[in-house]
Amino acid sequence: MASVIGVRFKNAGKLYYFDPGLYWPTAGDAVLVETVRGIEYGEVVTGVKEVSDELITPPLKKVIRIASAEDAQHDAENREKEKEALAICQKKVQEHKLQMKLVGCEYTFDNSKILFYFTSDKRVDFRALVKDLAAAFHTRIELRQIGVRDEAKMMGGLGMCGRPVCCAQFLGDFQPVSIKMAKEQNLSLNPTKISGICGRLMCCLKYEEDHYEATRKRMPRVGKEVVTPDGTGTVVDLNILKETVRVRIPKGDSTEQKDYPLEEVQRVQPARPAKKQKAEEAEPLDETDAPDAASVEEYAGEEGLTPDEALAEIEEISEEELPEEDMATAVSDGEADEETAEKQ
Repeated sequence: MASVIGVRFKNAGKLYYFDPGLYWPTAGDAVLVETVRGIEYGEVVTGVKEVSDELITPPLKKVIRIASAEDAQHDAENREKEKEALAICQKKVQEHKLQMKLVGCEYTFDNSKILFYFTSDKRVDFRALVKDLAAAFHTRIELRQIGVRDEAKMMGGLGMCGRPVCCAQFLGDFQPVSIKMAKEQNLSLNPTKISGICGRLMCCLKYEEDHYEATRKRMPRVGKEVVTPDGTGTVVDLNILKETVRVRIPKGDSTEQKDYPLEEVQRVQPARPAKKQKAEEAEPLDETDAPDAASVEEYAGEEGLTPDEALAEIEEISEEELPEEDMATAVSDGEADEETAEKQ
């Protein structure tokens, strides 16, 4: 066990642990700490607490000091200088005719390094650009290629729900999202309806996925026979959120559909040989991520595409993207930085 404080360097950024040393800052205080990028100005999110050694990445660095009013002023000046540096870098990119989109710029607190973040569809040879920037700013320059999700996190914006995007508000890390989650929640597989502003599957598909998986395991599958208070029938639909089962029950020459709470529905267990019963009772789980034919046809009709083109677009948004870490990095001396920054 070790005494640590949790420090965050940007809104919705990752939480890092530091040794408070002789200082005992509380949540909301600003502190100066040393990172692999240099001295940084951050905000204390969690006060001093005990954590297990497994949660700590050694070596645990100490807090340099609690930030003063002068430190806060210097950090504000750096934020203003970042806007000017970004404009200069954009001009240099145009001069070198590089296929890259600048996203953001960061100064370290001690002004020992300037970091520029950019996105690009391919690798970019920016060694000449780094040399020009180093000559213009007379300090260490680092260019870092990031993914589209990190771009949305840095730029911010509004999601289709009308609220600010989750990644820029409170998500510290990105969770993997797959097309299977949309299918599990009975959502449309139209890419325009389940993709965020970054063009990837929306992170909020992950929020209720655990509940859907746990509840679905307790409910009978569609097409199975069940026993209800009104007799035996066949399951035709499930409502995961309400935990109700829609059952079709024979009524003479016709049938009737009615919703029942999960507690009032019992599965029909057919008689089976004792030796084979255990193996046959285990129902295989549907692990396929492939979209069903009806969803593909619906999307093809909406967008005026052929079924093959619609299927290709649906599968494209479900593909795993490059890790949202450093994709390419260069520093002012023209060599790869051996110290990978632990924070963005």
